[in-house]
Parts: sequence; structure tokens; C-alpha cells
Amino acid sequence: MVIKRGVPVFIAVFLGFLTLLGLIVPLPEVNRIVLNWASFIAAIALLLGILNLFSVHTDRLFHERNFYSGILILSMLAVFTLAVTDSPGINFTNEGVNTIFNWVLAPLESALAALLVFILLISGFQMLRSSRDGNRRNGYAFLFLISAMLVLLANVLAVLTLVPTPVRDLVAQFHQLMQGVVVTAGMRGILLGIALGTLTLSIRLLLGMERPYNK
Repeated sequence: MVIKRGVPVFIAVFLGFLTLLGLIVPLPEVNRIVLNWASFIAAIALLLGILNLFSVHTDRLFHERNFYSGILILSMLAVFTLAVTDSPGINFTNEGVNTIFNWVLAPLESALAALLVFILLISGFQMLRSSRDGNRRNGYAFLFLISAMLVLLANVLAVLTLVPTPVRDLVAQFHQLMQGVVVTAGMRGILLGIALGTLTLSIRLLLGMERPYNK
């Protein structure tokens, strides 16, 4: 049992230090081998995830009569069929997958992005109602709500033609200020947090302290 648990740890630590060595010392051959193995394992994991998703929703369709599972299965089969018929060896259809993306996925993404603004506003109101520090409102929730409302107002006024030009110019400057200073600062903070978290997790994996492959 100890040997079975130690083998995955040894493989993970060895490959981790090998990858780290390839990044520090120029070893193009080692980097290429590790990258090819990582790409192959990621592709196999993605394939197994797709098969598991298909199996779970097939079971739900036939046992629970889940309507949405049926739609998901039909969508998966349709996209897979178009991907096969788009292949160079068959050429039965022409850019069928791109058509599905342009006519189905892209409008859905646009609709979700449009709803995100209202979700942020509702979240701001909920935070303002629920978050309290003693008997006082939390200032961060109020700041979040005001920021979301100002950004929404700036985007709406920027596309309205009835708004006077000086007002639109002022709104455009405000929108540029928000995007260039506030949003950029927030994104940089999030990326720095992700980088520090990734570094910490990588060190724990290299030292064998974190073992997600045993779970």
C-alpha cells in the first residue's frame, strides 16, 4: 500500500523538477518531450470527461426523462457529426462547426454577457442589504454597487444618439478612465493573486505536500 501511494508521488515530483529544470536550463529536447506528454495526457483527460458527461446525461435521459439532458446529447452528437463531416478526408459539409459557433454559441455568449451587467447590479443590491458591520452598512458593497451603475450608465450613454456630443465625450472619457485605471488595476490584482496561488501550489506539489492524484 505504501509503495502504491509512493509511486504517484515520485512520478509527480520527478516530472515537476524535470520541467522546472527545463525552464531554468535551456533543454529544448526535454521541454519538447514533457510538453508532448502533457498535451497527450490532457487530451485523454478531456476525452474521458466528454465520455463521462455523455454517459451521465444518457442515464438521466432514459431513467429520469430529463429533457435538458436530451438536448445536450443531441447537441453533442450534432457537433461531433459536423466535425467528422468537415474533416479533409470527407468534406461532406463545409465549415459546419464554425456555422454552429457563429449562429448558436456566439449569440448565447453575447446574451450571457448582457445579462452579466444586471446580475452585477442585483448582486450589489443584495450585498448592500445583507452585508452589515454592526448597525452600519458595509462601504465596500456600496462602492461595488455605485461602480456597477456608473459603468452601465457610461456604456448606455455612449451608444445613444440623442445625448448631446459634449455629454457623450465626457462619458467616453469617464469610461476610458474606468477601463484604464480601475478595471486594469482590478485585473492585475486578480492575476497577481492567481500567480501567487499557482506558485504556492506548485511548490507544495514539488515537495509532495499536495497530492490531488491520490484523491
